Amino acid sequence: MRSIDVEVRNRSGLHARPAAAFVRAASAFASTIRVKNVTLARPATNAKSIVGVMATGAERGHLLRVTADGIDEDRAVEALRELLARLDEPVRD
Repeated sequence: MRSIDVEVRNRSGLHARPAAAFVRAASAFASTIRVKNVTLARPATNAKSIVGVMATGAERGHLLRVTADGIDEDRAVEALRELLARLDEPVRD
């Protein structure tokens, strides 16, 4: 199991389009991936669920904990860290 903490830098937080990009990225991995809004002390939720990710209430400046458990956990957390770092830029499909 691998966990990382990442600050949300996107101006709009993880709403709509950024949340969808996060879910698409998480869904590309076989590992079980959970995301928790540490700032709001919300429970961890399925990072592969748009409803779950949006329920974190993640806004700019909030700290998220991303946890992956599985065969590709290292690649998963690194990819999600990179995605969250660049979400302030327009996300293209």
